[in-house]
Amino acid sequence: MPHDQLSLTHLRLERPRDGVALLTLDNPDQRNAMSDEMTSSWVAAVDELAADRSVRAVVVTGEGSAFCSGGNTSWIASEPDASVDHLRTRMVAFYRAWLSIRRLEVPTIAAVNGAAIGAGLCLALACDIRYAASGAKLGAPFVKLGMHPGMAATYLLPNVVGEAHARELLLTGRVVDADEALRLGLVSRISQPEAFLDDVLTTAEAVAATAPIASKLTKLALRDGGHADVEVCLQWEAMAQPITLATADLQEGIRAAREKRPPAFTGR
Repeated sequence: MPHDQLSLTHLRLERPRDGVALLTLDNPDQRNAMSDEMTSSWVAAVDELAADRSVRAVVVTGEGSAFCSGGNTSWIASEPDASVDHLRTRMVAFYRAWLSIRRLEVPTIAAVNGAAIGAGLCLALACDIRYAASGAKLGAPFVKLGMHPGMAATYLLPNVVGEAHARELLLTGRVVDADEALRLGLVSRISQPEAFLDDVLTTAEAVAATAPIASKLTKLALRDGGHADVEVCLQWEAMAQPITLATADLQEGIRAAREKRPPAFTGR
């Protein structure tokens, strides 16, 4: 289905730069909380992007003042008598829907324009790279609400910031500003809000211009904390690097470097 025919609620899918898809959480009145409609739209949009070979980088951001304020807690509180099994079944489906972005083979970038809280932070953690606008707030205050962390927080956060920082953030539930997030390694760069999205899209465009096969294999190599040990890493690289050495893109990359021009990679 062409993306202009995709019917999305509380979510926008745009193609602002060459090879770049932009997903914007669009429920600003609820600080982009993950509504049922947004969740269904998210799954449909990720399916669309996974099937589109012209997409080489994906950016996720939020409309308005927040990135994402997290899951819709109203339905949790509205079912005080629900059985554990009922809630578990619903939670697993919710988690898997939002974490589906992890199955995209192209690099993904979270453009954290404002508050990224709880499951909203986990969505940013599920992306490969995180950039923040100054003034953004990030945190996983699950324990302050009386609940265990969800949306793979106890896996993704240690993976990004290390075990010590993850324990401190998850057990205190405190929210950090963009500057501290940068020091913790939670985000890689901070930009001023007025230039923020344009800066991120420019970076995404540069990522999209890299060789697609090399990019996908590199993302796969780094997945979930990377290789078990150096020997496993060497065996992987001794297979994956020759795969890229046999591509037309490799010849183009070397030619472009010699001719001092940008390469034009085709994914072949």
